[in-house]
Amino acid sequence: MTAAKRAPQPGAEDLTEHLRDRWSVSVFDQEHELADSEIRLLLEAARWAPSAGNSQPWSFLVLPRGSAGHETFASHLSRGNSGWVPRASAVFVAIAQVGVGPDGDGLTYSDYAYYDLGQAAAHLTVQAASLGLSSHQFAGFDHDAVAAAFGVPDWWRVMIGIAVGRHGDPAQVDPRDAEREERDRVRRPLEETAFTDKWGTPWS
Repeated sequence: MTAAKRAPQPGAEDLTEHLRDRWSVSVFDQEHELADSEIRLLLEAARWAPSAGNSQPWSFLVLPRGSAGHETFASHLSRGNSGWVPRASAVFVAIAQVGVGPDGDGLTYSDYAYYDLGQAAAHLTVQAASLGLSSHQFAGFDHDAVAAAFGVPDWWRVMIGIAVGRHGDPAQVDPRDAEREERDRVRRPLEETAFTDKWGTPWS
């Protein structure tokens, strides 16, 4: 079963299908497994994202369901995420380089590290959609505990997790998690976010 098709929301009708149909799935098929070739393809998508000066200030923890790393990570999930995240086929933990390491290599473009990591994460999720997979990015976990458990260096910052897998059957999960599937997708109107000539003057 692939992610359920949802009616395009106003303004999204003409977007490419992988963006138009994207939504943060909270019901994953806990029997589905990602092949190593699929994981590699998702990571390649992130690797080829643009970055300032080609600095590529990102890294990922790759945690397939059933792995020791996945079990460790799951123990640090927030209460609200502890039910649905472990059902995903894999979790990718996105980490940004924000400082200089002991080798003295500085980041000329460190001010853009978070922006660049965001692009890498977006590329990964769009590639997942092209494979018929669903994804859900989340921040509800103990970031410091995860950094310590996985030995993430001090000059890197753990940012978010990306749950990836195949959409599951809402009838087989906790009703509170299934309810997430029914929430309307809404966005602020462009008049509030796109300006011209002067801040606050709508572009169109």
